[in-house]
Amino acid sequence: MSLAAAGTTALVAGSASGATTALSNRWYAAAPYLMPTDNDPPDAGTIMDATGLKAFQLAFILAPNGGGCAPTWSGTSAVSSDTAVQSVINTIRAKGGDVSVSIGGYGGTKLGQACSDATATAAAYQQVITKYGLHAIDFDLEEPEYENTAAVHNEIGAAKILQQNNPGLYVSVTTAGTADGTGWFGKQMLLEAKSQGFTPNNFSIMPFDGGFNGAASQTSALANFNTILQSTFGWDQATAYAHEGFSGMNGRSDTGEYFSQADFQTVLDFATSHNMDRFTFWSLNRDRQCSPADNGGRTSGTCSSVAQNSWDFAKYSVKFAGATPPTGT
Repeated sequence: MSLAAAGTTALVAGSASGATTALSNRWYAAAPYLMPTDNDPPDAGTIMDATGLKAFQLAFILAPNGGGCAPTWSGTSAVSSDTAVQSVINTIRAKGGDVSVSIGGYGGTKLGQACSDATATAAAYQQVITKYGLHAIDFDLEEPEYENTAAVHNEIGAAKILQQNNPGLYVSVTTAGTADGTGWFGKQMLLEAKSQGFTPNNFSIMPFDGGFNGAASQTSALANFNTILQSTFGWDQATAYAHEGFSGMNGRSDTGEYFSQADFQTVLDFATSHNMDRFTFWSLNRDRQCSPADNGGRTSGTCSSVAQNSWDFAKYSVKFAGATPPTGT
């Protein structure tokens, strides 16, 4: 996702992990990112009670730092032996919510780089789906992985295999945003998806950390990305928007851009009026006020660097899902 994001650092029936009935796709499309074990993770239940949020995008699954084709959290904690993230998921599900899991992010070694081919990559991700009884998964393809043709081939191939082997699985693909929509590597990723005959629920761009500032620059990028989707896949405008998503960054970005609550509302209005498929942001770990509020003009992985009430930004995801956030004091 971002430097601050990284903390500088199948519908599986009857799964022992406590899989629940799937939420509506709209909830998975609205799930904000949460690092469950890094960046001073907030309590998911507290956020649910305060905002009405039901879905969380847990980040990130990577290859082991020491090498190998096996899923880990952040490169350090094996999914096979995990109990910490499972506990977070159990808390969310006990309150009627659910999670999607995001693979990739900014930095680290991705499974698409470490595994031998798409089949092996898919098998590694299937372990994650099976262990946690997932109904949704996110492929966050960015630096440096999306510059690696073989790795992107493996990731897109794996996504297609998982989609086929887990009927009903909600699949999002997230990549970097530019003023023109997405850059050369993002366009190559779309062409790879086209060549493999793979269509996820959405392709989402991240219009931040690229000379953006405020909502107008972001909605312009989303409109430009829509044109790219049309030309790549032969879709009309409405079909392209139905397969398009937004992934923002709340408050101060890594490069010093600022995105306020009003900016989020403007982008939300754009997304809903164009019937876009996804509205999410990085991150819930940052959805609280720093002390001082501007954090001395620095970006943080644990607060937003703008004046806010806790979980202000999460409420825009709740609205996108079609729910009304509770009124706070």
